[in-house]
Amino acid sequence: MTKALTVREAITTRRSIKKFNGQPVKREDLLSIIGDAAWAPNHGTREPWRLVVACEEQLPKLHELLRDLAIPKWQELSEETLAAQMQKFTLPGGYAFMIVPEDARQKERLEDYAAAASFLQNMQLLAWDKGIGSCWKTPGFLDMPKFREALNVKAGERVIAMLQLGYFDELPKAKERKPATDIVTIFGE
Repeated sequence: MTKALTVREAITTRRSIKKFNGQPVKREDLLSIIGDAAWAPNHGTREPWRLVVACEEQLPKLHELLRDLAIPKWQELSEETLAAQMQKFTLPGGYAFMIVPEDARQKERLEDYAAAASFLQNMQLLAWDKGIGSCWKTPGFLDMPKFREALNVKAGERVIAMLQLGYFDELPKAKERKPATDIVTIFGE
């Protein structure tokens, strides 16, 4: 058994993975990650989220939906071209779509979005600790009626993220971050 990452190690070594190797993520692993991620901070313990997930046997049906919505005129493409374009959807081993209420009150809406973002970050860090990469995406089709219907998104709800999860063969190089001195102003100085 490998040693769990420290919080600092998880935060500083995690990378967004865009090239997955096609190995499926087991449902039990995904549900375990989600169960722990639910400890995200959220004002008033409203838990303003729900997720629709796909892994294992659900993936082919999801791939068809993503093909239909994300690849214009896919029927006109050669099989080879379509397969190449679909790799961005077929190689991740699992998906989680984050759905939040669209509260009419701005303060609550912003709190709910921030809580859901914390939940997603927790998922990414917990997945990383298990050797599972992830990439948080916000493609335009998340708001399409056909997509919303397929995920059973109700009026007054919004899909705010598509989290792709999976295994990978290459670790992307880290991009430099701004030092704290560039982003912090000390109050009163």
